[in-house]
Amino acid sequence: MIAILFLHGLGDTSSMNENTSWIDQPWLGFDTETTGTNPLSDRLVTAALVLRRGGINPSSPDEVVTWLANPGVEIPESASAVHGISNEKAQTQGRNISEVLNEVADSLVAHWQRGFPVVVFNAAFDITLMNAELTRHGLQTLEERLGGPVGLILDPIVLDRHFDKYRKGKRTLTTMAPHYGVDPDPNAHTAEVDVSMTLDVLAKIAQAFGAPLTLSNAHALMALQASAFKEWAQGLETYFARQGKPQQIDSQWPQRALNS
Repeated sequence: MIAILFLHGLGDTSSMNENTSWIDQPWLGFDTETTGTNPLSDRLVTAALVLRRGGINPSSPDEVVTWLANPGVEIPESASAVHGISNEKAQTQGRNISEVLNEVADSLVAHWQRGFPVVVFNAAFDITLMNAELTRHGLQTLEERLGGPVGLILDPIVLDRHFDKYRKGKRTLTTMAPHYGVDPDPNAHTAEVDVSMTLDVLAKIAQAFGAPLTLSNAHALMALQASAFKEWAQGLETYFARQGKPQQIDSQWPQRALNS
């Protein structure tokens, strides 16, 4: 049912070919709120999908679907403090986690199968978490549902680091938004609000950096982001080593290996 909502009225069902620009395609923004910060072991609590028809030039109001799941484990107070979901709320109002995971995964896959981009801020977290959760509950991963690799993902934090490498300061969603002229929402850290902000930031990034980004095809953009993420991870490792605090930073994008 959820996947049908996002498929209805999307127009041309043909897949995006390598020469098709992504900027005017429907964007599907995706975000999760979870029990913690480790995508391999923590659990999904809420998820949001926001469909923006017209991409960079919206043709209608955003369409939003949200889920609240009972993760089946305790939600630490530190996580509840971020997203506002208590154990009591998750247990009494949350839906079965397997049902939620299936609906979210089917919606993502349906959008990719049409050749349209999914927008995820810090995809290495959310895509990894989704596949880890799907595997944990005996469900098909995103790749298994697609019969191949995931489709086009646009990750604003990776693109921002690549095109504006030397800007100082934090690069969280709430700090990046004002840099690009997007007003941070006071309700940030609820999944649906974060998704809308992410789509706004992506539009501003596309406007700021123009042809090198907007004219890139799906294959080239995926390769660029994977390379940019690896370069960032290696640079961060070098920084920590110079500080005498060596750390290994996973350099895989858009997701970590589930057995890592």
